[in-house]
Amino acid sequence: MAPSNTISRHYRAEINTWVYPYFEQNWRLFAPEPQSVTRQISVRTVQSSPGGAPRVSDWFDLTAVDNAAVENSFFPSHTNQNMLRRAWDAYLDLHGSSDQPRSERALMMQEYLRNIAVDRLATHRPGAYEAVQLRVITRPIAAPGTAGLPQPSSADTRYLPWWEVELDGD
Repeated sequence: MAPSNTISRHYRAEINTWVYPYFEQNWRLFAPEPQSVTRQISVRTVQSSPGGAPRVSDWFDLTAVDNAAVENSFFPSHTNQNMLRRAWDAYLDLHGSSDQPRSERALMMQEYLRNIAVDRLATHRPGAYEAVQLRVITRPIAAPGTAGLPQPSSADTRYLPWWEVELDGD
């Protein structure tokens, strides 16, 4: 958070490797922008059957896991509330509508998002798989004061590419 200086400019790549995405700071913590959409982020896996044919799992709702962790806790952590959402926001900022990383930071954020999904799967659906795919369903939030009026019903569904996972789950 210190102002830019000669050392921080010289070692920017090394510093960013350690700081992003784990210790990123910005003013949203103090002055958050209200959400205008809700996102449901789900993941599925693929593994080869003994005959070689791919077996694709059902979708697993990562957002529901986060919501349950917050709703069932007297003192929910910001990690439970924000890790997945902020990882998706950063991925979206760096990739736009393309799922091709165009920078080291974009690649790092892609790996971070994949690692969150793999980590959550390991907790709730243990097992071996070769790749994961994320699906993000985005729905608009109705404007304040529109209760009783027809609500927006359009949803945008985005399927990310399959991302390989090491056989030990890494």
